Amino acid sequence: MVKTPARRIIGVVAAACLSVAANGARARADDVETFYKGKTIELYVGFFVGAGYDQRARLLARHMGQYIPGNPNIIVRNMGGAGSLKLANWLKKIAPRDGSVFGMIGRGAGFDPLLGVKAAQFSGPEFNWIGTPSGETYLCAVLASTGVKRFEDTFTHKVIVGSVGTGDSGEIPGIMNAMFGSKFELVSGYKVTGDVSLAMERGEVQGRCGWAWSALKATHQRWIDEKKLNLLVQFNRVQDPELPQVPIIFDFAHNDKQRKILNLIFSRQDFGWPFLAPPGVPADRVVTLRKAFMAAMADKTLQTEAAKEKIDIAPVSGEKLQQMIAEIYDSPADIVQETKRLMPNGH
Repeated sequence: MVKTPARRIIGVVAAACLSVAANGARARADDVETFYKGKTIELYVGFFVGAGYDQRARLLARHMGQYIPGNPNIIVRNMGGAGSLKLANWLKKIAPRDGSVFGMIGRGAGFDPLLGVKAAQFSGPEFNWIGTPSGETYLCAVLASTGVKRFEDTFTHKVIVGSVGTGDSGEIPGIMNAMFGSKFELVSGYKVTGDVSLAMERGEVQGRCGWAWSALKATHQRWIDEKKLNLLVQFNRVQDPELPQVPIIFDFAHNDKQRKILNLIFSRQDFGWPFLAPPGVPADRVVTLRKAFMAAMADKTLQTEAAKEKIDIAPVSGEKLQQMIAEIYDSPADIVQETKRLMPNGH
């Protein structure tokens, strides 16, 4: 009896396994293309038409379909309400789980369940995160006429800031007062963020804490050029390269506990303008959507359009967002509880 060399047997088995894997991959790719061919994907935005989120969703929708096998059309639908929690709950409970629907929610909405927001009926990590075009830098900016030049000045001087009543600009002033003893006085209830700017011009308020740098550049570049504003602090985990002279809030943390609380609150900035798919979407279709998202972000035509619309493109992948939100949800219980205590608006 002639024995076949062991190495030859191993080689044959390995080749067979590779062949099976390759055939399986081709079959999955064929299945994905078959599913998407001739379909229309619905991209839901958790805000109303015209906001920065809506603008970025429509930019993506114009380009992403060509990078999905089968080249489906993508249409944008708006489902505003409750700071995008209406959409997040719908994606969890009602939306199809076949990859034909995905959405875009507020950068902080995925963290709301962790922080005790009762209206959030989901858990952030259970979604399939697709990616974000960029993170976002939030600032505390006040009129130079106040004489307040540094964040430390707010510890001794009252500063009246405006807000629409929800989101970062409605929460950050109270958090800063509780953590650092600043003296922000919040005036909320403005209908849209543009109304806060008008209120600053009328002298009703003196600034905003929780002002997106991308929006500030796009709408008030003249105020920056004319040094009408003093930028006091960035609410980021890392320094924005465009703002090297503006300190980050972590520079003011007194101890490790405060740093952990700040990390839990402001990690949302890394999520920027996040896209996500419902729980339970087949893994191969999640992979497809993530790859198509990143390919669209690298598309030269999209980048040209983004530049014209003053939209920053520095994408973060869905895999990275998935990892980040899992880590945040794994935060120590005492840090989560202390953060909930600091959050206003019933957190």
